[in-house]
Amino acid sequence: MVKHSVSRALLILFLGLVFALPACGALPAAVDGQQLPTLAPMLEKATPGVVHIATRGSAGGSPVGNDPFFEYFFGRPHPQRKQTRGLGSGVIIDAAKGYIITNNHVAEDADSITVTLKDGRSFEAQVVGADSEADIAVLKINASNLHALPIANSDNLRVGDFVVAIGNPFGLKQTATSGIVSALGRSGLGIESYENFIQTDASINPGNSGGALVNLRGELVGINTAILGPNGGNIGIGFAIPVNMAMSIAQQLIEYGKVQRGRLGVGIQDLTPDLANAFNLPAHSGAVVSQVEQGSPADQAGLQVGDVVTAV
Repeated sequence: MVKHSVSRALLILFLGLVFALPACGALPAAVDGQQLPTLAPMLEKATPGVVHIATRGSAGGSPVGNDPFFEYFFGRPHPQRKQTRGLGSGVIIDAAKGYIITNNHVAEDADSITVTLKDGRSFEAQVVGADSEADIAVLKINASNLHALPIANSDNLRVGDFVVAIGNPFGLKQTATSGIVSALGRSGLGIESYENFIQTDASINPGNSGGALVNLRGELVGINTAILGPNGGNIGIGFAIPVNMAMSIAQQLIEYGKVQRGRLGVGIQDLTPDLANAFNLPAHSGAVVSQVEQGSPADQAGLQVGDVVTAV
């Protein structure tokens, strides 16, 4: 009786394996017949709107530094010019007029700027205007058949939205990396004078500066600007200027060649939890007035050092 039970069990196991083999063989065919999720169609449309930027410049300096002993005996040597090179990225924002937005630190102090498109064409670019405080610059090239990225409303971004960074890290053209919006409204980082960054874990590295941060529709939501890392490499903390802010700056640069800002005559700092507790405030967000310029609009409005602004 035991023998028959064992034989029956082995037979059932054998038949199960035999019938399972065709199913296993058919599994790859079933997977191959399905459309896998991919960003390829979006990137095919978006990447032509992102350009590679190469700059050349020169920096002066004494070959012996500031050595008073050398200068006393031999006189001040003629300064030597040292050639400098830089790499970055840019985004085409107006195909008809050839306007490209990038970071100011990409184009700053450049004697020549070369823009290379995805199709391999290269053009010399002129600086239309630059703003160091917001780290935005606008370039112009004389070219046809350009592709401008569509622009989204960055105010609609939410933490957790999927985004893709497109640029030229380390000169590797048309590199795309994906991630999410990790945080919004990042400030107080000491990167720029005006900070309202999108934080993302999409990989951003040197050379990505000035490149595009796009949503899954391929619409521009930010201009990649900076990374936070001990050695200047990516550790999953990157920052982009929201496109609404970047385009506002760009429009002024195109129209006036510079940014025209109002002057309040007030210095402020972020309201930290420690400061909020010191002022016995329930809110932990706002700004503390740290300086008021005499006779300024802020002074005339009655603002004083120590005032806390929690809403406007």
